[in-house]
Amino acid sequence: STETTSSLLQKTLQSWMVDPLVHWGDPTWMEAMQSKVQAILAEDDKERKSILCNEAYSVFSQYENVEATSILEMALWKGKMKSGWTNDGTKRQAVDRGESRCICGANVVIPNVVMFLGIPRDEND
Repeated sequence: STETTSSLLQKTLQSWMVDPLVHWGDPTWMEAMQSKVQAILAEDDKERKSILCNEAYSVFSQYENVEATSILEMALWKGKMKSGWTNDGTKRQAVDRGESRCICGANVVIPNVVMFLGIPRDEND
């Protein structure tokens, strides 16, 4: 039935596009995606519904890319904290969290990764 199909679509979109954003810590992303899902569910025209699904998928992919760069930065930071090595090759006894974040190399790595992910860069970076 149409009602069963609609319910299944709602659950699928919720699980696939909204629920993951809850864990990423940015409520505006979740709210924006929830709004897109509601628009998809409210649309009766199949062609327009398909366009809305593609748009939602595109936005979700952008969110995933931003999340991926955050995870990469954390990995670089953690690696630097564990190693204790500075960029010039000298060994430090103890590298604190703030310092390791500044010297982890993310300022070099992230911009080069971002250009392949299609994430718009802030000109101030």
